Formats: sequence, C-alpha cells, structure tokens
Amino acid sequence: MTDSTVRIDGNTLRLPGGVAVRFVRTLRLPETGTHPLPPGLGEFPVRRVADYADTVPEQWRARGGVMLPVYLREAMWLSFSGTTEPAALQVGVGKVCAVSGRPWSDRLVREPQNYLVLPRQPWLDGINSGKGTVRQFVAVPLGVGATVEGQVTGEEVWGGVQLQSFALKEGKLAEWRAEQRRRAEQARAMMPPSASGGFGAAMPMAAPAAPGAMPAPAMAGAPRAAAAMGLGVGGSMRQEVYRDDRPLRDWAEEPAGRVFVHLVTPPEWRRITGEAPPPSPVDRAAYTRAGLPWFDYYDQDAADLAPTDTLQAVKPVGDWIGDDHEPWQAPSPHQVQPLGDAPGKPVEDGDW
Repeated sequence: MTDSTVRIDGNTLRLPGGVAVRFVRTLRLPETGTHPLPPGLGEFPVRRVADYADTVPEQWRARGGVMLPVYLREAMWLSFSGTTEPAALQVGVGKVCAVSGRPWSDRLVREPQNYLVLPRQPWLDGINSGKGTVRQFVAVPLGVGATVEGQVTGEEVWGGVQLQSFALKEGKLAEWRAEQRRRAEQARAMMPPSASGGFGAAMPMAAPAAPGAMPAPAMAGAPRAAAAMGLGVGGSMRQEVYRDDRPLRDWAEEPAGRVFVHLVTPPEWRRITGEAPPPSPVDRAAYTRAGLPWFDYYDQDAADLAPTDTLQAVKPVGDWIGDDHEPWQAPSPHQVQPLGDAPGKPVEDGDW
C-alpha cells in the first residue's frame, strides 16, 4: 500500500511521490502590462491545522491541512524546486483549477489539461491566462467576489489553495529511474579523474532553484470564525504553463496525496498560533530602486498550454476592491536575469 502522507519539512510541503511545494512571498505587479517574473522575498511560514485544534475555526479542523499568513492584496508564487521524481500536480484556487479553469477533480484530464508536470514546471506564479503568460496570485477576502472562485463559480465557499499529486504508474516510474541511472553512469564515465563534487546533486530533470528564501519567525482561546481568504489575480507576467508530453495513461488513476492550504490574515495568524506574522510586503518602488533582480524564464523545448476562456475572463482584484495606488517603477534591463533554456509530522487531510 502506498503512503499518502503529506508532511511539512521546514516551510516546504512534501506530497507523496517526491513533490515539494513552497509558498513564496513576492512583489505585487501592476494590473496593466506584462512583466518579468518578480523576485522571491522569502517563504511563507506553514503550520499544521491539527496543531492548533483549540484555536482554529471548526470548519478548518474538518478540512484539515495547513495554514499560512498572508496580507490583503499580497502576492505569492508556488515553487516546486526540490521535487525529486516526475509527478502531476493539480493546483486549485478555491477548488477551481488554476490551469484549466474547470471545477476541482479527483482525476487527471488532458483536454483541457488540469495539472502541472513536475519537475519540468519549476514554479507557478498565477492562473494560466494567455499564450506564455499567467496572472499573478493575489490574496483577497472572501465575500466581495474578487477571487477566482467567485468569478468562475459565482460563489465563494472554499477559499485557500488545494494541492493534489499523482505519481507515474509503477512500470513507467521504474523505466524513468532506470534511465536516470543510465544517464548518471554515462556522465560519471565522461568526468575526468581529477573532477570533484557530487554528480548526484543535479538530476537531469531537476527544476531551476527558486529565487529567494527567508526564515519564518501557542496561544489559548476559543475557536471562532476566521476572516476567510482566497486568491484573486493581479498583473500579467511572462511564464509558460507546460503541456504534458506523456500519454495520460502513464499517470496513476488515483491521487497519491492531497492537502488543503488555508490562507490566514495576519491578525488571525497571531491569535491562532501566538506567533508574529511576517512583516508587511516590501514596497515595489524601493525594491526596484535598490537594483535587485527580476527574472525571465523560457524553455524552448517545452510546449505551452493555451489558456481557457474561463480563466481569460477573470478580472484583476483592482476591479473589485479599488485601484492599486502603490507606485510602480519599472526595472531597468540589466535587472532582469534570464533563468534557463525530511519528514516531520504528517499533515491531516479532511473533508473538502
């Protein structure tokens, strides 16, 4: 019987099959124009809901999973660096697929594709919205209609982020592992005798390292309804969502594991966990003035998924909760950098 346990390793979620997911804080883009990939400004701290059963809302206990603190209109992206073997990962925003725009499903679908292929997909900054672009994930409260969930379904019931992984079927995974061993042996044979260092540190399919990381920083109280948060969309950026080049039959029919990620406002985070939330997001103009990097990533060997009409029609959060008044200072060309051509307690799943 395969292990369906999801665990937290530091702030990394580890799903069955070697899938690693980190939630990364980032700069919020203007809602007009198309931009390079914004930099990472550190990881969101992630905690198990089960560890705070006395202070989380009852509904959260029922859904299980994990939680992280996020500010209103704060942007985030998902990093998959550290994923060790091929996997298909479904990403839901309020149980709407961030890739296809279709309702959450317990099955992989090819037309339209409702999953990402890891580790080929190094990260995901937003919903699939156009040829070679995504619209940035931006946190908003439920109840005003600004979330992707609200705009696609007409209701805001779930909020948060949902993740579900699928492994290759046993025979296909064995073939992949054998191919990796063959490549490793060939590479070792080509290395000069004086060469040093561990070859195994860089797997042929390993994703590029995610830019940015920072460390994260128990209180009693009666559970109550928390201010529920979901994800809407912000500005557009250049990022491809890759088409799977494997036949759908190569993937397992049943998910290997899944997890519900609750988004918590900073005041609720402090009340529930007793911890200080991360500092408020960095000002965009100050970041750019400091000359710090932005990123461009392109893989000429991978086919990009076309967007669906459903996700193309999603409007930015500014259309719902007011204009973005934070000043914008575009990065200079030299700031844009090209990228590419352990256990812990198990996370409890629940009813969602």
